[in-house]
Amino acid sequence: MKEEYMKRAIELSIKSVENGGGPFGAVVVKDGKIVAEGSNCVTLNNDPTAHAEVTTIRKACSTLNTFDLSGCEIYTSCEPCPMCLSAIYWARIERIYFGCDKTDAKNIGFDDSFIYEQIELKPEQRSIASSQVLHNEALKAFRMWTEKEDKIEY
Repeated sequence: MKEEYMKRAIELSIKSVENGGGPFGAVVVKDGKIVAEGSNCVTLNNDPTAHAEVTTIRKACSTLNTFDLSGCEIYTSCEPCPMCLSAIYWARIERIYFGCDKTDAKNIGFDDSFIYEQIELKPEQRSIASSQVLHNEALKAFRMWTEKEDKIEY
């Protein structure tokens, strides 16, 4: 079945290109069934976070009514970018299958190596200026969270 799920992700990536989206598709599978599928909608939705994996994770969470996708796998037409990889980890997806790799993506203009490089730098050294402001005031919400007895951990 792995090939069938990957074929569906690839089919979604092709349809995305045909419909004006980016060349990426993904499906989330749980218990041998596709629970969500999506494609890259960055330019269609004017949303830089609307990558195939993120849109599919959002749909899967909505379908399953949970933010925890433990027990799920994701099949994506390309190796996830840093944002999508983070989303996959935060969603607790247990396995990633991908078609193209990051070198294939780089070869068609989707090069994320600069993001990996930026992550390694101190905030003040990154190409987007970063400054910490009102640190003590911002800690209030963190203290409240720490003390909250009925919080839902995620």
